[in-house]
Amino acid sequence: MADNEIEQGLEGVAAAAGEVADAATAAANATGGASMQTAATKKHNPRTLEFLMDVSLQVSVEVGRARMTINDLLQMGAGSVVELEKLAGEPLDIFINGKPVARGEAVIVNEKFGVRLTDIISPEERVEGIA
Repeated sequence: MADNEIEQGLEGVAAAAGEVADAATAAANATGGASMQTAATKKHNPRTLEFLMDVSLQVSVEVGRARMTINDLLQMGAGSVVELEKLAGEPLDIFINGKPVARGEAVIVNEKFGVRLTDIISPEERVEGIA
């Protein structure tokens, strides 16, 4: 997906979120309730990409998977090795909010582990992963 298409999609999400916020504010004002507009929405126009910049997402990286019985799990201790389905050197799977979005490789940055993105999953592959 091109950066332009992603930006257009995010702008569409921001516009829809702005419409929901406007409707909620109108509903609150119509019932005599306090305005639901926050300082953050007053500061930023809710119909721009800026509206989405502070949204938190959970990013996780999967090194591999393993399937084992509860008995095998209970017998594990310090030094136990779990054999994963992936081979060494295979790309790591990167998930955002539990949905696969990319693949990458492990790197070390300032003595900490990191992930370098090597492949962004196409929209078609993402849809297949949901089904």
